[in-house]
Amino acid sequence: AGDFAWTKDVLATCYKAPAPEHAHGFMEGLSLHYYTLPEDDWSHKGSATDFDEKSYYKTLSKTWYMKELIEKHATIMDEYDPKKEIGMMVDEWGCWYDVEPGTNPGFLYQQNTMRDALVAGINLNLFNKHSDRVKMANIAQMVNVLQSMILTEGEKMVKTPTYHVFDLYQVHQENDLLASSLETEQVGLEDEYMVPNLTESVSVDANGVLHITMTNVDLEKAYPVEAVLLGKEAGEIKAEIVTGHMQDKNTFEAPETVGVQGFDGVQATKEGISFTIPACSVLHIAVK
Repeated sequence: AGDFAWTKDVLATCYKAPAPEHAHGFMEGLSLHYYTLPEDDWSHKGSATDFDEKSYYKTLSKTWYMKELIEKHATIMDEYDPKKEIGMMVDEWGCWYDVEPGTNPGFLYQQNTMRDALVAGINLNLFNKHSDRVKMANIAQMVNVLQSMILTEGEKMVKTPTYHVFDLYQVHQENDLLASSLETEQVGLEDEYMVPNLTESVSVDANGVLHITMTNVDLEKAYPVEAVLLGKEAGEIKAEIVTGHMQDKNTFEAPETVGVQGFDGVQATKEGISFTIPACSVLHIAVK
């Protein structure tokens, strides 16, 4: 304790904190952490796999808080850093549930389902659409812990629904963000935990290919989409989808329950493209 107090005194003497308007000269990024918990009690966060529709929509409504966090933090950062030289680093995010029964509580091992696939898609679309400020975004863990992309058991390995969403979204890397918008409606259960039915983000790669990623969180309803592409005529179209029941998951016994599938429901139109996005799904469309 004495050493700590001495160190603190020395630091206080040697370092003078900069005024807020000059903080950008002393930092490269601002760290933002936010975890999605289905319940409000950290000691009982809810099951990763045993949940109902109410818990599903409650989880998604809580993950939507990320939008408010990003936008309000960005507003404050813009006041002191109008040139956006400082990155917002969302370096911990994802779903945090109770550990799987029978596993070590300290290891934070949990499964993940199509619910987590939607959480991943929503957040990645948000990060894309705010990429002028969000310069880095790291899901909390990659292997076995929290909303991981890979689960292992000895020599066995399984890819989670979250893995497959990341697989879809990797096409946005190094691309230019394009302005996009959607007409949405609120969905939920008995007016509780209402969330937008659809989200999207759009980018263009170095070869001029448009990449559209979308989520549909509605558990029952598919939605027809008529997309207008300004300044571009749709040529070759390829699409992939991750979809299933909200509780679908991949296990060591059934590792391919959830995965990326081809999607041939996208048609070129005079103004762009049209398609119907299935219920409980994450979709990627590439348009040459």
